[in-house]
Amino acid sequence: MNKYRLTTDALVIGSGIAGSIAALTLAEMGVETTIITAEDDLKAGNTKLAQGGIVFHSTDDDPAILEKDILTAGWNHNYVRAVRHIARQGPKVLQDVLIDKYHVPFEHRDAGEWYLTKEGGHSLARILYCADHTGKNIMEALSQAVQASPNIRTLTKRTAIDLLTTKHHASHLDFKYSLNNQCVGAYVFNEDLKQVETILSRFTVLATGGIGQVYLHTTNTTGSIGSGLAMAQRAGAMLMNCEYVQFHPTAMFGGAKRGDRRFLVSEAVRGEGAKLVNSKGEQFMTRYDQRADLAPRDIVTRAIMDEMLKSGDDCVYLDVANHVDCNIRERFPTISERCMEMGIDICHEPVPVVPAAHYFCGGVLTDTTGRTSLDRLYAAGETGCTGVHGANRLASTSLLEGMLWGYETGQDIARRLGSSKTRFTKKLLDSIPDWTSPGSIENEDPALISQDWATIRNTMWNYVGIARSKDRLGRAFSDLRKLSKDLQDFYKKTPVSKPLIDLFHGCQTAYIITLAALRNKTTKGCHYRVDME
Repeated sequence: MNKYRLTTDALVIGSGIAGSIAALTLAEMGVETTIITAEDDLKAGNTKLAQGGIVFHSTDDDPAILEKDILTAGWNHNYVRAVRHIARQGPKVLQDVLIDKYHVPFEHRDAGEWYLTKEGGHSLARILYCADHTGKNIMEALSQAVQASPNIRTLTKRTAIDLLTTKHHASHLDFKYSLNNQCVGAYVFNEDLKQVETILSRFTVLATGGIGQVYLHTTNTTGSIGSGLAMAQRAGAMLMNCEYVQFHPTAMFGGAKRGDRRFLVSEAVRGEGAKLVNSKGEQFMTRYDQRADLAPRDIVTRAIMDEMLKSGDDCVYLDVANHVDCNIRERFPTISERCMEMGIDICHEPVPVVPAAHYFCGGVLTDTTGRTSLDRLYAAGETGCTGVHGANRLASTSLLEGMLWGYETGQDIARRLGSSKTRFTKKLLDSIPDWTSPGSIENEDPALISQDWATIRNTMWNYVGIARSKDRLGRAFSDLRKLSKDLQDFYKKTPVSKPLIDLFHGCQTAYIITLAALRNKTTKGCHYRVDME
């Protein structure tokens, strides 16, 4: 047996909240599960960066109120069935999974009596939090549980290259002539061994996170390049809402080098009363929306950009000291510490902020169980498009969606594994070939890779960013199409490596977003067309 070839009942690609909960749910139901991460740590993704919190419910809350808030923030472009599902089931699963089972230490007065905060777009305070490091606490609890599970095989420093499908990879004609294309695993690059492994899986879950790193300025980790989106598109799965990229209005201005993520100043700071001001110290959000600083993120982002264009300033400011009544350093320790590193005392002076690419509202189309249009393939978390977010995400719904769809995915796969129809046949196992290197010319050049990334990021920021037009999108389409063709030609003759895989995936992701934005001639939410007002 090839030592670079293995089989598993379920393969989970990605280890954030969605991937970890999917793996844990499967493992608890006795399913042999393999989880892979491109990093050397299960906690290395975007989930750990989440500061604000996760949507729960207050004593006077109701699923119908949450549903309305989600639909309003999403410009009623949401899939109502998915919104209703998360509004009704999300808080229940949160109680069962994160609170009762994994004991995430959310802030509370007494047992079951939670501190709840309010963020932009919410009608009332319903958000659970752990100071300003909610995601970190969630991932610490989940990663410990994953590593302790006897039914989970954890593989680190593994980068998925391509999904394996019966149509594209199986050599036997029975599969090529079948009308039902199925996902049967993935080719995965082992960074330590510099080898490509063939992982055959009865079910595969894409939970690779977001796409922020295809933009010049982002709050996302370096691995957020849309690899799941790119692989799903090549495999033939349907995508949805890929033009809707949410920009967070308050990323820290300054301190980030090219390609680094920008430090996020949580919306929870505004939820506690902080106000956005311009360089003259004037509050300006009331001029743009009656909800002022707690308007949905797309509105706040465009308001900030408008203020910067009017004034010629490089940023606006978040006035915390004059408007937040709570103990700022205790409530926001991570933000306070980072500000001090930047020479800013958040208790006495305003924090300079600018918008940055933050969250992908589109993705691989899924139903309420996480199933995609490609048989045996699931998607969960930011990789998937459930329809919950519509044209703009409501604050703190991302962790809830990742948790719920990770759970639903695990439940659905476990149910289906009981069927004999999902078992691998020897014919299928023998029909899937191991990886064949596309070329042997050692001509990988770090300088060229860096320049290609600069082209992608600047193109996306300038032409497919906060404000878009036909001319800008057309220019982006032309530039990215040429780069994509050049990379494919290069890819065919060069040995595979992680930098090349990431570049290839990132370019394809940027191209997918641009094409979707070019096709959508309306203005709605995160997709703002200045030529279609």
